[in-house]
Amino acid sequence: MRRLSIPITLLVAFLLTFPLVAVLYLAAVLIGVAFPPFNLFDLVARLLPGNLLTFGIDLMVDSIRALNLGATDDTAKLAEQTMAVAMFAGITLGAALIYLQTAPGLLARSATFSRDSRLSGIVFGLVFGTPFLLISLSLDRAATAPTLATAVWLIAAFGLWGLVLGQTLYLLTRQMPEPTREAGVTPLSRRQFLIQIGGAAATITLFGTGLAALINSSRATATELLSASGDIAARLPNANDPVQPAPGTRPEYTPLGQHYRIDINTGSGPALDEETYRLAVNGLVEAPLELTLEEIRALPSMEQFVTMSCISNRLAGDLISTTLWMGTSMQNLLDLARPLPEATHIKITAADGFDEYVDLATIRGDETVMLAWAWDGQALTQRHGFPLRIHIPNHYGMKQPKWITGMEFVSEWGEGYWVRRGWDRDALVRATSVIDTVAVDMMVIDAAENRFVPIGGIAWAGTRGIAQVEVQVDGGAWQDAQLRRPLSDRAWVIWRYDWQFEPGEHTFAVRCVEADGTPQIETVEGVRPSGATGIHSVSETL
Repeated sequence: MRRLSIPITLLVAFLLTFPLVAVLYLAAVLIGVAFPPFNLFDLVARLLPGNLLTFGIDLMVDSIRALNLGATDDTAKLAEQTMAVAMFAGITLGAALIYLQTAPGLLARSATFSRDSRLSGIVFGLVFGTPFLLISLSLDRAATAPTLATAVWLIAAFGLWGLVLGQTLYLLTRQMPEPTREAGVTPLSRRQFLIQIGGAAATITLFGTGLAALINSSRATATELLSASGDIAARLPNANDPVQPAPGTRPEYTPLGQHYRIDINTGSGPALDEETYRLAVNGLVEAPLELTLEEIRALPSMEQFVTMSCISNRLAGDLISTTLWMGTSMQNLLDLARPLPEATHIKITAADGFDEYVDLATIRGDETVMLAWAWDGQALTQRHGFPLRIHIPNHYGMKQPKWITGMEFVSEWGEGYWVRRGWDRDALVRATSVIDTVAVDMMVIDAAENRFVPIGGIAWAGTRGIAQVEVQVDGGAWQDAQLRRPLSDRAWVIWRYDWQFEPGEHTFAVRCVEADGTPQIETVEGVRPSGATGIHSVSETL
C-alpha cells in the first residue's frame, strides 16, 4: 500500500470538499434543514471582538461602494455567505488532507484494508461533522425542518462523505493493475479514476448549487415581489402634490423587494412558525403575558409611512428605505402588562440572539412607537423580521430588533448587541440630504427657451422633519430647493431644484435644515459610532 503524494492528496481533498458543500446547500433549500457553513460564520461573528467585527463591516461596505458592486445590503450579504462557504470549505479541505495523509499509515497492517478504510472514513466523517452539528443545533434559526430532521440529515451527510473519502483512499492506495483486456475487462488506471472522480464532483457541485439557486430565486419572486406596492403607490397621501421628483430620484416609496436589509444573520434570518409563536412579556410587570400572533394582531392597529436607515449607511448610501408599517402602539402592550413602578426599560430579545433596550419613558411619550407585524400591506417576510419587529421613531435601525420573541421589563438600561460592540448608545438619527440625480437628459425648457436641468434627491432628519433644502453650484450661493410634501412626519422629504443649464464641468452640493431651524451637520464624520455626517456633492460634465 502506497501513501498518496501531496499533489494527489490535494486534488482528491478538493474534489470531495465542494460536492459536500453543494449537497448541504441543496438540502437546506429543498427540505429546510440547517446549512452548517452559515452557522459556523455566525458563531465566529458573535465571538469576534466588536472593533474587529465593525472594521470588517466597514471594509466590506467601503469596498462595495468604491467598486460599485450593486446594492450594499444584497452585495454585503452575498460577500458574507461567500466567506462562510470559503471558511467551511477550507476547514473541510484541511481535514480531508489530514485524513488522506495519515490513514494509510494507521491502516498499513490491516488485513481487511478495503473494509477498514471505509469504516475509518465513516468514523472520521462523523467525528469531523459533530462540531458542525452541535453549532447548527445551537445557533440555527433559519431552518424550517424539525430539529431532528437537521440532526439526522447532517449525521447522514457527514457519514456518507467520510465513506466516500475512505473508499477513494482505498482505491487510490491499493496496487492498481496495469491495463489489460483479459476477459474483455479494462481496469481503470489511477489517472482515469481521478478523472471520473473529477467529473462526478463537478456534476454534483454544479447541479446542487444551480438547482438551489434557481429555487431560491423563485421563492424570492413569490414572497418579495408579490406585494401591495402598486396599490399603495396609487394612494400615497401626497399624490397630488405639485412638486414632482426630478427624474432619476430614488422611488419615494420603496418596493418591498428593494427595502434594505441589515442584520446579524449570514442566511435568511430566523424562520418562526406562526402557529406555535408566542411573545413572552415578563419581568417587572403585574401581568406576565404569552401572546399569540393572533392576539397581538387583535390589538388596536395603526399604519404609518416610515423611513428607516442603518447607522452604517455612508453619506448618500442606499441603506435607507421608506415603506408602510402596520402594527400596534407599544402603549397598548404596557396597558396589558402593567409595568411595576421600578421598571424603567424593556429588554427586547430576538430569535437570532439580538437584543436591545428601550426606555419606557420613550414609549409613554410617543404613541407611535410601534410593534409591527406588516410591511407594505402584507405580513412581514422572513428576511424582514417575521413575525414582529419594533419601530422607535428617530432612531437608526440598530436600535430596532426584528424576529422579536421576548420582552423583559427591567429596572435599568443595559448595553444592546451593537452597543456592546462599540456603536452609539442612543443611535439618534442625524440629518442628511442627498443628491440622487442631475437629470441632464430631462431638461425643462420654459417659454423663453431657457433650459433647466432637474436636480433632486432626499432629505431626512427622523421625526424632527425638514424645513429647508438648499443647493449650491460650483461653490456659489446656496439656493432654496422645492420640497415635496412627505408621506408622513416619519418619512423622508423629496426635494427638487431646477438649475439653469450651463455647459461645462460643475459641482453640485446639498444641505438641509431641520424643522426647528437646526442646520445639518456639515463636518465630515464617518459612520462609527453615531452615523455619518457631512455635505454630499457630485461633479458632472454637462
